[in-house]
Amino acid sequence: MPLSSGEITYWTVILVLGAVVIVAVVVLLSLLVAFVKRINSAVDGIAGTLVGITENTKDTALITTTGAGLELVLAEGLQHHLFLGRVVDTIPTPAGKA
Repeated sequence: MPLSSGEITYWTVILVLGAVVIVAVVVLLSLLVAFVKRINSAVDGIAGTLVGITENTKDTALITTTGAGLELVLAEGLQHHLFLGRVVDTIPTPAGKA
């Protein structure tokens, strides 16, 4: 049974629409794959940063020890400053120098 002109037009339109849908699906899936790869590489970069943060902060327990030592150094420096402030006027200067 031969197809009429209207049926041929109908099937042509359906086949073209099917091809357009297939092309759109391929393009969208390709974009999805590209985006997933991009996200995956960004996640790997973030994971590397987190490892670096762990390395940078593993010695934070020493901050309090360092702070206490710094307080001792500052106190010693203050004692030197006060001592020198009291005795600087008693130190004789060499002749000709002021």
